[in-house]
Amino acid sequence: MAPRRFRQLLKRPFANRNRSHSHVLDAHDSDPVAAETASAVASNPTGNPAPAAVEATAAASSSSSPAYVIDPEMARKYMKNIKRFRILVMGRANAGKTTLLQRVCNTVDNAEIFDGKGNKVDGTVVRGTLERGHHNIEDELVFQSNPGFVFHDSCGFEAGSVKEFNEMKSFVVGRAVTGSLKNRIHAIWYCIPMTDYQRTVTAAEQKFFEECDTGHVPVIVILTKTDTLNLLAIEELLDDGNFGVEITEEKAAEREKELLEKGSTRIKEILSKSKFPPKQYVSVQKMNEQTADCSALMHCTTDALDERGLQRVLVSTQQSSIALCVEYAVKKTLKSNMELGIKDRLMVNVKDMERDLLNWFPNKQVSDVMAGLAG
Repeated sequence: MAPRRFRQLLKRPFANRNRSHSHVLDAHDSDPVAAETASAVASNPTGNPAPAAVEATAAASSSSSPAYVIDPEMARKYMKNIKRFRILVMGRANAGKTTLLQRVCNTVDNAEIFDGKGNKVDGTVVRGTLERGHHNIEDELVFQSNPGFVFHDSCGFEAGSVKEFNEMKSFVVGRAVTGSLKNRIHAIWYCIPMTDYQRTVTAAEQKFFEECDTGHVPVIVILTKTDTLNLLAIEELLDDGNFGVEITEEKAAEREKELLEKGSTRIKEILSKSKFPPKQYVSVQKMNEQTADCSALMHCTTDALDERGLQRVLVSTQQSSIALCVEYAVKKTLKSNMELGIKDRLMVNVKDMERDLLNWFPNKQVSDVMAGLAG
């Protein structure tokens, strides 16, 4: 039976309980990264150069992800110092990136922007450059509704600029293996809108997956603006000779689902042939609605991470799904303790297990509980 404080937490309210029809699309099987400790690249809590005990060495093959050797105990120590989950958001202009981030952070407000040194940037200037697709990829986008997320936006290389593509590539490679864990990117969201159904993958997108080795940082392709397929579905039904026949919402929804499946299959077929294909695919719906459900995206991103410490940071930061918190608390903490032998189970410290369980839940909700446990 779960500890009493854990059961009480499950009764608390949680943001964005409404559910829509988000779909996680299975990616092809990919080789696992060298070790789960790859996400704890040489670093220390202060951000200074890591001690000599932490050694990172790249694999001999340039086409494979870097392999790292690191002391597991030290890796866990460093992982505790990651307080925010950092995501690079990519995609062509008008791919719905800003709206997606607002839904993820449960807000309608714009993000605050900070430069690489933590200084706040004039939002009016930055928003103007964002609309034109040109800005500094080093800038950090933070929503006050959920400051646990830090976002970076790609620099408009989709327009075909070689200079901006190289800047983006340098940022990705540098932030994937940076010596400072707090500045490392933990995941990449690549948004592909379904608005241009006949040309779902652009040359710039293929170039990214062909040339950018993100190492152990997973890339999740997000199919956005899928709701635009509804009009195409109705047009196809009419073209099929349904004039004079009532086209119900159910018929349109069924055809829309078929179009999404065909489109997503086509995208996976193209990108799977790339040198560095995505790790996961997911589609999102109704992002223009404040109650839109982002739980599928959160679940997909969590599954794509190879390190338990990073999974915990993401799960406890997101505000989209209490079910995700419960799932990982049970799967990663409760189940592992239950699988111990009888003798080892008797050695489990109940308070330590309570802390471990509660760490999978949003920090705002468990701070008072954690304070009680400390007493």
